[in-house]
Amino acid sequence: MRWWLRRPLPASRVGGFVTAQFVLAVAFSLLLFVMLCNAIVYQYGRGVIRSALDEGVRSGSRASGSAATCQQAAEEVRHSLLGGPVGAHVSLRCGLVAGQVRASASGYLPSWLPLMPDWPVALSAAAVKEPFSAPTTTVLGSQGALR
Repeated sequence: MRWWLRRPLPASRVGGFVTAQFVLAVAFSLLLFVMLCNAIVYQYGRGVIRSALDEGVRSGSRASGSAATCQQAAEEVRHSLLGGPVGAHVSLRCGLVAGQVRASASGYLPSWLPLMPDWPVALSAAAVKEPFSAPTTTVLGSQGALR
């Protein structure tokens, strides 16, 4: 019998069906998509922590800066760009060592899936502390010229 001469199927048999292979393929593709998104978020988190360390040592290395200034600036950047549970497991530390302001971050960024390991973070930054020198005063003569 030719295909165009066949009788149409009854309505009860016309409904679609899904094979187990299709369901598994969709599940694995969604799993890979979530893993890729987790890797992208990890790279973003590392960039934010790196920026926080750089901003911390930049503000702490000024002549009027200190380790507390470094810590405050680094924490502010981290909380504004990586707040919530993602950045909660990373600790930032600042200190003055041998004329340098050093900041370090250690901890981990949590994984989204239970079978994937957490992403470790161990970064550091340093900047030379600016020496404080008293501003020089200039004396103007009676004609407004420098002496």
